[in-house]
Amino acid sequence: MWMIFAILSAVFAALTSILAKVGIENVNSHLATAIRTVVVVIMAWAMVFFTHAQGGLSQISRKSWIFLILSGIATGASWLCYYKALQTGDVSKVVPIDKMSVVITIVLAFVFLREKFTAKSLIGCILLTAGTLVMVL
Repeated sequence: MWMIFAILSAVFAALTSILAKVGIENVNSHLATAIRTVVVVIMAWAMVFFTHAQGGLSQISRKSWIFLILSGIATGASWLCYYKALQTGDVSKVVPIDKMSVVITIVLAFVFLREKFTAKSLIGCILLTAGTLVMVL
């Protein structure tokens, strides 16, 4: 089931980029990010109430709160930068660079989460980086 959601995530992310590029025309990138964020907040809370998950709020640990807040700050910074890049750059170049987050995530997971970094991981990271360079140059 996780693979279906991962594929849907990729499809929606692709749609996000195309729709955003069209929608951001003649709109301040920060304003566009704020509008997008409001829509995401509404959708997320709708899902919380739809699935009756709101009761779990009181069970969230202090550590989880801190890391979820930090994750939210990182997401906001990412979105602000992404929309600014989309506004001035070609989608076909901005998106591959943005997706370099995959390589960065793998490295950070190895360093901070002590996840395995295998030869296969290394080869994959090299290929992703090379593919990004080919697409951007």
